[in-house]
Formats: sequence, structure tokens, C-alpha cells
Amino acid sequence: MPGVWVYAEVSPDGAVEPGALENLTKARGLGSSVAAVALGPGATKAAETAGRFGAETLYASDDQVFADYIAQPAAHALHQLVQQHQPEVVLFSLTYDSRDVAGRLQAKTGSTLMANATDLLGPDYAQTQIFGGSQIVDVTLPGPNPKLVITRPKSFQAEPAGGGPAKVEPVQVEIPDELKKAHRLERQEQAASGPKMEEAKVVIAGGRGLQQAENFKLLDELAAALGNAAVGASRAVVDAGWVPYAMQIGQTGKTVSPELYIAVGISGAIQHLVGMKTAKRIIAINKDKDAPIFQYADLGIVGDALKIVPEITAAIRAKKG
Repeated sequence: MPGVWVYAEVSPDGAVEPGALENLTKARGLGSSVAAVALGPGATKAAETAGRFGAETLYASDDQVFADYIAQPAAHALHQLVQQHQPEVVLFSLTYDSRDVAGRLQAKTGSTLMANATDLLGPDYAQTQIFGGSQIVDVTLPGPNPKLVITRPKSFQAEPAGGGPAKVEPVQVEIPDELKKAHRLERQEQAASGPKMEEAKVVIAGGRGLQQAENFKLLDELAAALGNAAVGASRAVVDAGWVPYAMQIGQTGKTVSPELYIAVGISGAIQHLVGMKTAKRIIAINKDKDAPIFQYADLGIVGDALKIVPEITAAIRAKKG
């Protein structure tokens, strides 16, 4: 069935990766039929969520092989599906596994693969940002279908369409033994005390202006006082080893689009702005009055972050009683 497909990573309980929900929202606005593809444990459980966000059909397999072996089985199954149904476009999230599958699928189909797209204007046209997000470029997608497009996180707002569960079409593909190579031995989840950064309504990010790693505790305290807030960081402090890479925001890190973004001791390099400039409100705290971040801030505070942040935290706690 021609149309727009979304490759959707799922967890064993059927939860759909947020980027796939964003892509489903975009797909249903293109005037084509919409389908999702989910492979691995929990895939069939995703029918309700996929349908609610616009998928009419869910091609699904709960086979453990897609979880145990990295990318190759999924790319093989997806290739079989696109040969059979001939979709116009397949959208992928900018996750490690989805990018791996997309690249392998491109090698099998010989079709166009575009990465880091920020919009899809139609089956053959997309947009991306260059020069650190300062320029928007229209891109033509030539060649045979399906066009393969990897979208940048938060390019689209995930919004449910209100439909019922997607119709589940079982995926019955035999995976050859030669594709069972890179084996995932174990999974580890990093413990988190607050919301995921990509989903938090408030994100507080720290940079070099915090002076040392120990001072990130000031941001943790502010996040706790605010509630529903996550703590992130600039690349400079990640490279310095102050905080883990999982906290990095920017061109080579995560993209966030919260209701409120608080930049603490961050100068505002263009590579960082790419990851947060779509925040609805931006507050910047920096002792350098000429820091570039102030050009994007709705509210700028010039001063020592090590003094200002504790005062803000205390004021919030006092107001909350």
C-alpha cells in the first residue's frame, strides 16, 4: 500500500519511542495513508498508541530476534515489507538503532537517504538546517521509492489524532543465520531522579560558568524546587568530564523544546543553540553581559550564577511554603 511509513521502536510493554510519535503526527498531515512498522517484543501492543497518533496499519512482529540482534534482522524484515507494499517514504527517528536500520535499508534499496531532516514537505521534498541552524535549506529527494528520511528530534510536535487502534498486520519473515551477528548481550538503564530531558517541561542546563563539576548540585536543587524539571549541560562541560554525555544538549547531543529553558553559565555557541532554541521561553544567567545567549533569551540575568541560582531556589521554596 503506497503512503508514508514510520519505523517505530518499541519497548516490551508496547510504549512507542517519542520520535516515532512525532513522525506519525507529521506523516498524517501529508495527505497519504499512514502505516507504522514495529519489530521486537511489545510490537503488537503498540497498536493502540500507533493508531491514536495516526497509523492506519501496524506491521508488527514480537519476535525476540529483533531485540537480540542489532539492526541486520530489522533491516532485512523492513526490506521485505517495502518490496511488497512499495511505500513512498519511510521516516526514522534520530536514535542509534533507527539510524543503523535506515542505513542498512538504503544499501538494500539503493534509494535516497536523508538524515537530520527538520521538515518533510512532500514525498520528494524535505528541509534541513545548516551552519548551526542559521540557514534552512529545501532538499529534493531524487531516485526510486521509498525515500528514507531520518528526522531531527522535536522537529514536529507529537499530537494524537484520536483514532482507534491500528490494524495489525503480522510480519512473518525468516531471518537468515548470517544476519544474526552483532548480539546484544545486556541492557542497562541509567537511573534518573526526574523526568527525561526530552520530555521535561523545564530544562536547566549548565555550562563552564559553573566553574566546577560539584556545582551542578545547584542545578539539581533548583530542578527539585521547580518540580518536573530536568538538568542538562553544554558540550564544553561534557568534554571536560563534569557530567555524562547523556546530559549534553546541542548539535551533537540532545534536542529539547521545553516550556522553559534556563541556561546557567552557558555562553550560547551556535552548536548549543541548535539543541534548545525552540524552547518557548528562555532564561539566561551569565556574568558576561555580551554572551551570545542573551540575544535569544526572553529574560537575561547578568551576574554570578553561583550566587544567583541558590537565591532563585530559596525564593521558589519559600513561595511553595
